[in-house]
Amino acid sequence: MHGLYVLWWVQQKHVSVAAVAAVLAAGDLFITVLELPTGWLADRWGHRASLITGSLFQIAGMLFAWLGNGIPGVLASSLLIAAGDAFRSGADQALLYRSCIAVGDADFQRREAQARGFQLVALVAFVLAGGAIVNAWGFATGWFIETLISAIGLAIAWAMVEPPAHDEAIEFRSAEASRSSGPVDMWREGARGFSRACRSETIRRLGSLVALIAPAAVVNAAASAGTFFVQSAADRGPAEATILIATVTLAEAAGSFVASRVSARARTQLLLAVLGIAVASAALVVPYAFQPAIVALSFLIGLMFPLRAAAIQRVASDGVRARAASFASAIDKVLVTVALLAAGLMPGRSRRARV
Repeated sequence: MHGLYVLWWVQQKHVSVAAVAAVLAAGDLFITVLELPTGWLADRWGHRASLITGSLFQIAGMLFAWLGNGIPGVLASSLLIAAGDAFRSGADQALLYRSCIAVGDADFQRREAQARGFQLVALVAFVLAGGAIVNAWGFATGWFIETLISAIGLAIAWAMVEPPAHDEAIEFRSAEASRSSGPVDMWREGARGFSRACRSETIRRLGSLVALIAPAAVVNAAASAGTFFVQSAADRGPAEATILIATVTLAEAAGSFVASRVSARARTQLLLAVLGIAVASAALVVPYAFQPAIVALSFLIGLMFPLRAAAIQRVASDGVRARAASFASAIDKVLVTVALLAAGLMPGRSRRARV
């Protein structure tokens, strides 16, 4: 139902487009609030446990999306799914990175990029299957299957294994390396208290982390707003919406596969962000370029996110991996929240979305 949930709420549940945009923005805001607390819980109690908790919230959110009515139903679904996303956010990358270390595989970036690519290709198959199921048997069947798939996700999370913790000497060296080369043991240092100089250094490192995160976050916000803008057109049918989302997702998957062979340097991320801003600007000026621009932005997202994930995990120490990745996701959500609100209130929606 990934490509159809907006149509379900707008056309079948008769919730206004502006209300759906506001609720989705509220969900993103809720994720933003939860990102660092859930990241701390993942680092403290285990990344596998966090993935299991997130899957439970996901199942509950699917049920509310299916059976809930009106704005309260949409809001409950959005908040529950947001909680599930927050618990999984950061924990998945941290678990993969620690697993790579445990088996002696140093190429986390390639693993992350390929895993993301295969995940998105599978999502394309699910999107196309969802459109076919809804067209053949209706939305209720689609939501039932979606909920069942979420339950399978819970079983997969349960079957995962938490990698063994590093010994203290290795963790100490990792922490020292991150202090000298990267932005990030600020959470652990914060618990020890600061001198004024230490606070200034931590602020500098936090600024460096934000600079590492921001390029992909800006491109993601532009793509999210454009996708919602087109997806929620009042006269768009389920089949057309499904094809659109499948195309966008496939473009993102292609970007992720390319990312497995691209350097994760900060300069690369910055150049890709400049390209993304140029594409988004062209789409606003030339209406006929709107939908191709969304596809191009999706490709850039697929390319940039694995590069960013690898860069973050390289500079994070072992005890804050989930929090560092969650912090990146929190910035993503802040920008997407603003972009979705703007897309929901933008005039001339239907005409531009159809060109």
